[in-house]
Amino acid sequence: MMYLARRFTLKLAAAALALSAFSATATITTPAQATECIAPSNPGGGWDFTCRTIGRILTELKLVEGNVQTTNMPGGVGAVTYAMVNAERPDDADLIVATSTVGITQIAQGRYPAPLDAMRYLAMLGADVGVIAVKADSPIKTLDDLNKKMAAEPGSLVTAGSSSVGGWDHIRLLMVAREAGLEKLGDLRWVQFDGGTDAVTQMIGGQVDVVSTDISEIAGFVESGDIRLLAALSDEPIPAFADVPTAKSLGINVTGYNWRGLYTGGKVSDEDYNEWVTKLKTLYDSPQWQKAATDFGLVPVWRGGADFEAYVREQEKVTADISRDIGVLK
Repeated sequence: MMYLARRFTLKLAAAALALSAFSATATITTPAQATECIAPSNPGGGWDFTCRTIGRILTELKLVEGNVQTTNMPGGVGAVTYAMVNAERPDDADLIVATSTVGITQIAQGRYPAPLDAMRYLAMLGADVGVIAVKADSPIKTLDDLNKKMAAEPGSLVTAGSSSVGGWDHIRLLMVAREAGLEKLGDLRWVQFDGGTDAVTQMIGGQVDVVSTDISEIAGFVESGDIRLLAALSDEPIPAFADVPTAKSLGINVTGYNWRGLYTGGKVSDEDYNEWVTKLKTLYDSPQWQKAATDFGLVPVWRGGADFEAYVREQEKVTADISRDIGVLK
């Protein structure tokens, strides 16, 4: 009896050992969830949307193996994530990070712990388009009217948007003003409101002359006829407002996208970088992304690879130059 019990115990031990070995093998051979997208913010909002939506579609299109893990890492308007990637994961080809115009503005104004070239910028996939608006009965009828007034009498205008002095709404209006010939950019008066809607309400009431903001914030006022758009700051007309001219078409070479995009670490190889750009272009062209972007209120816009890196560098330079001109950056 003792012999049988001993044999049974030995068999259990052998089975346990085999199960342990199998588990170890399974752990090694089972594909890991390797791809990660960091949203440098709390859940909700643009960066979180970018990671979660792009991650889902990458998986649906089988452009990555398994699921894409979304990690929320708020802090410093993206600065905490930027520092971590630069210090700990600069060559991690399985890591992508959501960014936008806001992030590049922060870098341009010296608010991130490393310069722009610490990362490699992959692609812009969509954008909220900046617009310049006046109230319906404004004596300023065209962008040319506004430009002449900004260049000759900047102090006579009250301009407004949802960002502070040196924020993106302000910067992109100053980009137009500089193209129009305004030399002392600080002479243009700027007022910040909590959102584009508040700025437009004040404009309709006569306290503000011009509003610079995203089309998504004020589309309802355009449709109701309370305000008039002088220009869209985009390469192409906004599909929903195709009759509104772009600043470019009027001779002012400025775009003012509040874009959504991705970067990866600065030491990621050219091969891995180019592979990501190819995958993201496939994703951008898919019906899934076109619908998701539009549903979120974005205009699908593609810039990828070297073209996007050049665009980001130019945007950073222009923002830094203007920030110095108005005293935000020394």
